[in-house]
Amino acid sequence: MNKTGIPNALSILSENRQGVLRDVAFVMARHGANILTTQQSVISSGKQTDLSTLYFEFEDIVDTDSLIHELSEISEVHSVERHQPFSEIYGKRVIILGGGAQVAQVALGAVNEADRHNIRGERISVDTIPLVGEDELAAAAEAVSRLPRASVLVLAGSIMGGKVTESVIKIKKLGIPVICLSMVGSVPDHADLVVTDPIQAGVFAVMHVSSKAVFNIYRVQGRKF
Repeated sequence: MNKTGIPNALSILSENRQGVLRDVAFVMARHGANILTTQQSVISSGKQTDLSTLYFEFEDIVDTDSLIHELSEISEVHSVERHQPFSEIYGKRVIILGGGAQVAQVALGAVNEADRHNIRGERISVDTIPLVGEDELAAAAEAVSRLPRASVLVLAGSIMGGKVTESVIKIKKLGIPVICLSMVGSVPDHADLVVTDPIQAGVFAVMHVSSKAVFNIYRVQGRKF
């Protein structure tokens, strides 16, 4: 079956039983859907507690209605709903990690800049988490490479190095650019861009992921502002 090349998304509510994911994936494969993103979780509260939700983004196929109909016939499936993919709703993600005060200032710049771009039709979202501790920061930074649609990481703090630097090196190899504030430690030596002003760091991050801005971190890689 010929694919249209248009991304599509489905969410499936089902029983939390062994083999459901296998059955769903089998049906999608038979219809020629090339799965791009998948996520599964168990509902922990409300009227649908203990049911499972499956979410798929895939390259659209010609007969999506037939795919939905066949998925609905799986005995453990309660419902199948069609959606826009997250790339068209939340878009590219700017991730900000570090100390609370610095994170807040970076987020201020990023949110204001993202608003300017999103008004013009783009989709850029900003995610933040204030953290303290080398192990906690290192784990969070390393996990950025596993976050769907994560496009850039900003490290905001006064001192970072050691395990955090190791995580920075790892995610850069996986294609995630890193901006950091001017700080003590070895992270600035490995970040793609070092920025003194936290608000400007947030602005730079959004400008980099924007499809309409002319700024690109890699053009000024290694510089400090």
